[in-house]
Amino acid sequence: MVDFKALETFLWVVTLGSFRGAAQKLNTTQPAISQRIAQLERELGVRLLQRDHRMASPTPSGRQLMLYAEKLIGLRTEMLAVVSDQSSMRGVLRLGVAETIVHTWLPRLIERVNRLYPNLSLEIEVDITPNLRARLLAQEIELAFLLGPMTASTVRSRVLCDYAIGFLASPSLGLGDGELAVEDLAKFPIITFPRKTQPYEIVRSLFNKPELPPIRLHASASLGTVIHMAIEGLGVAVIPTAIVENELTDGRLKLLHTNLKIPPLRFTASWLASPDTVAIERVAELAVDIAHSGGFMPETAPAAAQLREHLPASEPVIG
Repeated sequence: MVDFKALETFLWVVTLGSFRGAAQKLNTTQPAISQRIAQLERELGVRLLQRDHRMASPTPSGRQLMLYAEKLIGLRTEMLAVVSDQSSMRGVLRLGVAETIVHTWLPRLIERVNRLYPNLSLEIEVDITPNLRARLLAQEIELAFLLGPMTASTVRSRVLCDYAIGFLASPSLGLGDGELAVEDLAKFPIITFPRKTQPYEIVRSLFNKPELPPIRLHASASLGTVIHMAIEGLGVAVIPTAIVENELTDGRLKLLHTNLKIPPLRFTASWLASPDTVAIERVAELAVDIAHSGGFMPETAPAAAQLREHLPASEPVIG
């Protein structure tokens, strides 16, 4: 009789394209995967996989089976999500996060996961969006909160939140309250996101013009560093305003009024489509709920600051 383990194994082999990949995903051996597929083929009386140059692809019969197997696995996942005790969900979820989220509502998400799923551990890695995309596709992480959306056909995404970008500076720079043009801002160094990120390219295009002084663009892989440099009066920071609520409230930074328009940063929760994503989708839904309920809230600032203190300083950590 065909069982769920055999169907799940078959789907992982097809999804990952190899017996080896499926074995790593399912924490078993490659011979065990081969044995499950062989048993499934014997029970159904057809060949399901075509093996070519170490790659496994479904035969016509295998593609037919995929349609039904995905429905069955999906129904089983839905049933367990509705009927089972939430606290019984266990394991480790590898989560990749852009640092903008770390500075805003990530602590609230961690608290919610701890409360609802006490047996589920989050393995959190903070990185820039290009790296998070690559790591998600390479299956080094299972869920990513990043600038999106991702367009790969194998990726599922949910919109989390939009963050407005502002021009921020220390009052010591003496920039007034009136509207500032790009010529006014170009007199100062500009501090922003690291290279290879979408915000960096947008900021660079605004100031890299023949009629302006040579651009002085300081790109940092740490939002904490960007904020500190701006507070010290070392330049004008171009970052999401939501992450400096405390600094704006206590006067260490001021929001400048300009005639420049920068589109908001849209963050998404993204994960790979796979046979069993119940834990991933539950955490993604929690993230959507928290982000939609207000994103960054002032009361989360101490927790966010405490979390940032424990981030490895050597890692690139901007969205």
